[in-house]
Amino acid sequence: MNQRKPVSLTLHVALVAAVVLLAGAGCTLFPTAQPPPRLFVLTPKSTFSKDLPTAGWQLTVGLPVADTGLNTARIALRRSPVSLEYFERANWIDTAPSMVQTLLLESFGNSNRIVAVGRQSVSLRADYSLLLELREFQAEYGADGVPSARVRINVKLVKMPQRNIIASIAVQKVVKARGAGMVSVVEAFDAALGKALKRIVEWTLRTAPPKPPR
Repeated sequence: MNQRKPVSLTLHVALVAAVVLLAGAGCTLFPTAQPPPRLFVLTPKSTFSKDLPTAGWQLTVGLPVADTGLNTARIALRRSPVSLEYFERANWIDTAPSMVQTLLLESFGNSNRIVAVGRQSVSLRADYSLLLELREFQAEYGADGVPSARVRINVKLVKMPQRNIIASIAVQKVVKARGAGMVSVVEAFDAALGKALKRIVEWTLRTAPPKPPR
């Protein structure tokens, strides 16, 4: 009488055979884990024109509105006007709109020309509010293969609590990177955004009256 092999031994032999076949085919049951993305930060603006007026009013800054392609922590790039891609394994520390909002708040604080500034979501009784739209925030490649960082932010200054728009501006800055490496690209972003932040802060302080509205 033929004896059956134990089920456990049969399964063991089958698994070993499967592993050998996969190894021979260049496959693995446990794929190698990809390294985590590198995280990059940008900096607020800290130098401004010496003749900036001092504002006696309070300001809130809204979270910038952005298209889905830019409302992400991934670092965007364009190789053509009709395409949007992302750098591989390279992220901002936050989504682009949240990062821009935070850096703009810090830039206003660094100006030392305003009584109080905060996020639109906090219970700050503001005299004015900034509404922002992040239209462009990507690297763009030219014919020489060296990218430029492009930042474009549309800004509306709103009188509170009436919510009347009293002024608006579109700020666009482009800075070419020193090279094609990721660090050079991020440095170009930092320079372009820094120029945009300075323009927004100075425009806001000069556009709204120095005293709180009545």
